[in-house]
Amino acid sequence: MDVQPHERAEAGYAALRPGYTVEDEERWLPEHGKSVYRSSFERDRARLLHSSALRRLGAKTQVVSPDADDFARTRLTHSLEVAQVGRELGRMLGCDPDVVDAACLAHDLGHPPFGHNGEKVLDELMGASGGFEGNAQTLRLLTRLETKRFHDDGRSAGLNLTRASLDAAIKYPWRQHEAPLLADGTRGAKFGAYEDDLDVFAWIRRGVDGRRQSMEAQVMDAADDIAYSVHDVEDGIFSGQFQLRFLEVPLQRKRVIRVTREWYLPDTEEDRIEEAFDRLASIDRWVRESDGSRRSLAALKNMTSELIGRFCGAIYEATREAYGDRPLVRHEADLVIPRETHEEIAAMKGLSASYIMTSEQQRPVYQRQREVIESLIELLRDSGDRYLEPMFREDFQLAEGDAARSRAIADQVASLTDGAALEWYYALVRGEPFANRLFG
Repeated sequence: MDVQPHERAEAGYAALRPGYTVEDEERWLPEHGKSVYRSSFERDRARLLHSSALRRLGAKTQVVSPDADDFARTRLTHSLEVAQVGRELGRMLGCDPDVVDAACLAHDLGHPPFGHNGEKVLDELMGASGGFEGNAQTLRLLTRLETKRFHDDGRSAGLNLTRASLDAAIKYPWRQHEAPLLADGTRGAKFGAYEDDLDVFAWIRRGVDGRRQSMEAQVMDAADDIAYSVHDVEDGIFSGQFQLRFLEVPLQRKRVIRVTREWYLPDTEEDRIEEAFDRLASIDRWVRESDGSRRSLAALKNMTSELIGRFCGAIYEATREAYGDRPLVRHEADLVIPRETHEEIAAMKGLSASYIMTSEQQRPVYQRQREVIESLIELLRDSGDRYLEPMFREDFQLAEGDAARSRAIADQVASLTDGAALEWYYALVRGEPFANRLFG
């Protein structure tokens, strides 16, 4: 359809794309005067690219500290890579590429300093006040903390993204008490919205039954898994923490399989995990050993490219086989991930978990990170709004009750980069100059 710029602005861009409706393009706070040259979804992506929350990811841990070396990925570079993978996979399936891109850029915004370790500590400390979850924090950032628009009553509308983009960014579309039950009967720890963000959560999910992710969210989720499964391995190999030839040593291989099963595939037999490693090791560009040379680094990059193509290709083919060639958008389809592909992605993640996350060298690092987060939360709870930045000080002052005040404090700590958290800790808790102290 040949649409003139003024017609696009008047009609609504989403309604002109197969599978999308005017409701998908709606914003929580209506905005007048549509862009003549950009779609609503393109504007969503631009708002995320220009956000301070995205910039801060450049100094937040992905797997290792951002200051550990110049090669390792940060949360920001990881998010950019996820966006590239997700955009292409989503486009091939008929999703609006800007919706998927925006969701991928947003998916880690809520992570606090020190990666998943910091998230775990904050969740423990916020247990009596609704917990802490990186994905729920992402929704909070997008709809409240990272401000671009305000409601008439003074409430923040956050970046005021479209319904489709916000829904695509919700990885776990349920409240804390609605989390799916695990195999042992306990409730999962992941959830997508805090109790005091339910008004916007309900608006986003209007008309959606149950806990299903939108198609765009499923693509984002898969792109996240694919990207960090291969890139964390690449980082680990380059930094000298392990080599793929280690898998040829029976004891090493057994340990990696055990960790993979414990962390990612609890319901999968070890024989199947071993077969997944066999399949991976049989690809043409599998790099048994890397010596850090330019040629070796190129080989490592080619391996990661082949693996990403392998995983995305298998998912695309399986999904197209199930649904045909029609555009697959919003809540009209589900991504199909073949079992073998799922196991291969988990095997790659298990490699990183075995040699990096569960490494004995990391234990004292994690403990010191815990001390920093715990000390900062204790200090801020004892000192009221004295040390809070202006935006969080205002939230603290307007808060009704201890739980709301604790949430404002958690928002402040979660916003800090790794370096800022250390600086606050040494300056405010220990009364010492920061002096570029690094974990290690």
